Amino acid sequence: MCKFEKMLIALLFFAFLPSIIQVDANFSKSMHLTWGVQHASILGEDLHLVLDKTSGSAAQSKRSFLFGSIEMQIKLVHGNSAGTVTAYYLSSAGSEHDEIDFEFLGNSTGQPYTVHTNLYTQGKGSREQQFYLWFDPTADFHNYTIHWNPTEIVWYVDDVPIRVFRNHEKEGITYPNKQGMRVYTSLWNADNWATRGGLVKTDWNHAPFTVRFHHFRARACKWDGAKSIHQCASNAPANWWTSVRYNKLTPTQLGQLNWIRNNYMIYDYCTDTKRFNGQMPPECFKPQF
Repeated sequence: MCKFEKMLIALLFFAFLPSIIQVDANFSKSMHLTWGVQHASILGEDLHLVLDKTSGSAAQSKRSFLFGSIEMQIKLVHGNSAGTVTAYYLSSAGSEHDEIDFEFLGNSTGQPYTVHTNLYTQGKGSREQQFYLWFDPTADFHNYTIHWNPTEIVWYVDDVPIRVFRNHEKEGITYPNKQGMRVYTSLWNADNWATRGGLVKTDWNHAPFTVRFHHFRARACKWDGAKSIHQCASNAPANWWTSVRYNKLTPTQLGQLNWIRNNYMIYDYCTDTKRFNGQMPPECFKPQF
């Protein structure tokens, strides 16, 4: 085989590898402000979102991804944050969008934040689980990670898994694996529902409210249209998220998850029989971890 033929084979090999990209760039290179730009800011590794009576603010990633690990460090609104919601999530576009959510529901001073998680597949959500945190999320930055692969989605807080949703698509349960999703962050007023079901309203005397984000990382497969559905899910060596070690939690992680569920979970849609009139979502009968 001549040198030219070897080079041609190499070029063809790399041309068909998945579009893997680790976004080690800072916020200013990876995300942009989408609303509330008059009082939000991106500078290097830092994103500041602000909420006042005029508006909240938001940012989104410049790229979409399909599978991988998305993480941010967040320092939530300090003091009386009742009525405010800090959102950090992945989402595709359209009426049949997929979405993986972290939302942080503010509370009165001294009361715990509620971590609200949800999942949408093909436009259908109503898969909420809620937790209290075991630390003060306003005192310092903490890491919040969404790990998403063809087998499962895991929500992590400081490397501790708090929730798992497994792929049971073969049993007719939809799973987000065919749409690229961007990363979104926002800070907004939701005092009609966020704190105690809307009983506690936003106290604008404490405005402006500020949430700080730091160290955005996306070790993920870059979405490049329909061809990415296969490429990003393949067992290619570059697709580290499809390796066996990420198919399920380790025994240590499973112990951490059960500790969180036993001590800090405050709502699980799979136990809310009144809400669904006894017709529980089918995934509630499937093993998730």
